[in-house]
This record gives sequence, structure tokens and C-alpha cells, in this order.
Amino acid sequence: MLQKIGSWAFIVGVIVAVVAPIFAGLSGWLVTMLIILGLVVGLLNVTVAETQTYLIAALALVIVSGFGSSSSVITQVAGIGPALGRIFSGLLLLVVPATIVVALRSIYTVARRP
Repeated sequence: MLQKIGSWAFIVGVIVAVVAPIFAGLSGWLVTMLIILGLVVGLLNVTVAETQTYLIAALALVIVSGFGSSSSVITQVAGIGPALGRIFSGLLLLVVPATIVVALRSIYTVARRP
């Protein structure tokens, strides 16, 4: 049951992170919702066996989204540039909290080994 909640949190989070910033921007409630969904994904959706793969994929996504949301070249593209920058920011708000949870859990697992 918890795995399904984590999966749905991820699906809803990606949809919200991509669609909502196009129309509404990144308001306070949207930021809070994406962070909470990211925490749920990190806690419930990523198993110990998937940790390394998730962290590598999340690292790539965070780097690309970070550059994409702040890059003057992307945000100046006529018509879609500002919306694309907000989408990247929305993805960061979802992925970064999940990545922090997974990374801390991984560090704890390594540190508790004798």
C-alpha cells in the first residue's frame, strides 16, 4: 500500500511540476505541495536496491534542471522560455527533497555498518 502511495505521489508530482508552472507560475501552495510530494516519494518510493540508480538519475536531473531554470539562454527563448524555466524549477522542487531523503538514508545505512 505504501509503495502505491509513493508511486502516485511521484506521478502526481511530475504532472503538477510540469503542467502547473505553465499556467499558474510557482505560487506558495504549489511550492509546498511539490516539496511534500518529493518527501513522500523519497520516503516511500525508493527502495534500498534502487538507491544508487535513483541518486545518479536525480543528480543528472538536478544539474540539468538547475542550469535550465537559471540559464539566460533558455529563459529568453521566445514564447516558451519563461515557462520552461518554471517547469525546471518545479521539477527541482519535487526531486531535491526526495534526493535528500534517499541520500541521508543511504549515508545512514553505510554509517551503521560495523
